[in-house]
Amino acid sequence: MSQDSGVHDLTATGLARQIRDGDRSPVEVVDATLSRIEARNDRTNAFVTVTDERAREAAREAERAIAAGEPLGPLHGVPVAVKDLDDVAGVRTTNGSLLFEDFVAEENSVFVDRLLEAGAIVVGKTNTPEFGLGCWTHNRVAGNTATPFDLDRISGGSSGGAGAALADRLVPIAQGSDTGGSIRTPASCCGVVGVKPTYGRVAAPRRPDAYISHTPFSHLGPMARTVDDAALMLEVMAGPHPKDPFSAPDDGTDFRAATDRPVDDMKIAYSPDLGAFPVEDDVREVVGDAVGAFADAGATVEEVDGPVDLSHDEIMDTYYTFATVLWESLFDTLEEDGLDPRGEDRDRLVDSTVETILESESVSTWEYAAANRKRTQVYDSLRETLAEYDLLVTPTLGVIPFEHGDLPETVAGQSVDRRRGWLLTQPFNFSGHPVASVPAGFADGLPVGMQVVGSRFAEEDVLAGSAAVERQRPWHDAYPE
Repeated sequence: MSQDSGVHDLTATGLARQIRDGDRSPVEVVDATLSRIEARNDRTNAFVTVTDERAREAAREAERAIAAGEPLGPLHGVPVAVKDLDDVAGVRTTNGSLLFEDFVAEENSVFVDRLLEAGAIVVGKTNTPEFGLGCWTHNRVAGNTATPFDLDRISGGSSGGAGAALADRLVPIAQGSDTGGSIRTPASCCGVVGVKPTYGRVAAPRRPDAYISHTPFSHLGPMARTVDDAALMLEVMAGPHPKDPFSAPDDGTDFRAATDRPVDDMKIAYSPDLGAFPVEDDVREVVGDAVGAFADAGATVEEVDGPVDLSHDEIMDTYYTFATVLWESLFDTLEEDGLDPRGEDRDRLVDSTVETILESESVSTWEYAAANRKRTQVYDSLRETLAEYDLLVTPTLGVIPFEHGDLPETVAGQSVDRRRGWLLTQPFNFSGHPVASVPAGFADGLPVGMQVVGSRFAEEDVLAGSAAVERQRPWHDAYPE
C-alpha cells in the first residue's frame, strides 16, 4: 500500500480502527501524514514546527506494540497536532512570539500526556497569534495562517493553525484552546468542528500564576473534521488533575456514545444574534437555514429573543476588563523570568500585542467588580434559557473570513471593535457553558460556523445535537482538494 493511499481523507476514528484491525500500519499513516504536511503546509502555514523524526520513531514504537500484542489505546497510531501555546517535551513552544522563538519545553502539558497515553502521535505544533491574543493568526515568528478555502483570508484565531491543518487534511485531529472564542473562531473560518467544553472538564494546570486564576474562563478542547472525532479526542483529554483546583471530577460521561443519540426529544432555542451582536445578512441566512437540520432530525426548534441580557458594548467592555488583567499579569510573569516586554523587548512584539496590552488602561478594583456583576448577569440569562431548552443555537461569527489585515470596522452597519467585535463567542467563556462550533454552510464560497450551546456539563447534549446536524447535512466532501 502506498504512503499516499488516502490517509488524509480518513477520520481519526477510522484510522484508529484500521490500525487496530491491521489494515494500516502506524508507520504508513505517519509517513503519509508527514508527506502531506511537507507538500502542502506552505499553502496555509498551519504548522510552525514539524516533529518528523520524533513522529517516525513513535510510529515505529506503535508498530512494535501491535506486533507484541500489547493493549492499544483509542488513538493508537493516530497523528495529532498541538497548538504552539502548549508544551511537548523536547519541542520548542514559541507562543507565537520572538521572545520565545527558541524556547524548548521540558515537560508535556497534561493533555499531551493523555493523548500520548492513548497512543496518539504528535506530528507538530500549529501556528497561533502572539501569546494567543488574536482572533486571526499572525505573528513575527511564522507569519499569517490562511483558511484553505481562500489563501488570501484568515483562518481565525487563536487556534488558527489547528483549523487550517484540519481543513487542509494535514491531520485528522488537533488541539485548541479558547479564552474568548479561540477554538470556535477558526472552526468557523475553516469549516471544521471545535468544542469548547465546560470550564473544568479538561484539566489545565498552568504555573506559576494560575493556581487560582482571577479570570477562570480559559478552556482546552478538541478540533476535528467530524463530531465523532471531536468526541473521541475529548474523551481522551477530559478529566481532573490534582494540580488544577478548577478541574471537575470524572462523572462517567460517554462522549462518543452521545454522537449516536437521537434528538427527537430535544427542544432547541435559536437566536440569530444573541440579542446583542451584529451579524451580516449572509451569515444570518446560512445559519438560519442550517438550524433546519435540527427540525429535520425531529427536534423542536423555536426562535428566541436574547438571551444575553447585555448590549454588545457591555459585553465587549466586560471581556476587555477581564482580559486586560489577565494579559497584564502575563507580562508581569515575563518580567519575573528576565524578559522586558514593557521596555527593551517591546520592539520584538507585534503591534496588536502592544495595542492590546501596553496601550490599554489598567483596570481598577471597582471596574473588575463591576465586570464580575455583568458576567454573572450573562450567566444567569443563559442559565434561564437553558432551563427551558436543551440547546441554544447561534452563529459563531458575525462575518465570513476576511482578507489578511482587513479587520472589520463595521458589521451589519454597526461600528465594532475591529479586533474582536465580530465574534459571538465571549458570553460562553464568561459562563463556562460547553459549546461546539460546527459547519453551517457557505457564503460566497467561504465557511460559516454555527454554535451549539448546552447546559454546564451537558456535553452529551451538545455532541448529540452537533452530530444530528452532521448526519442531516454532511460536510465531509466540502474541503478543498
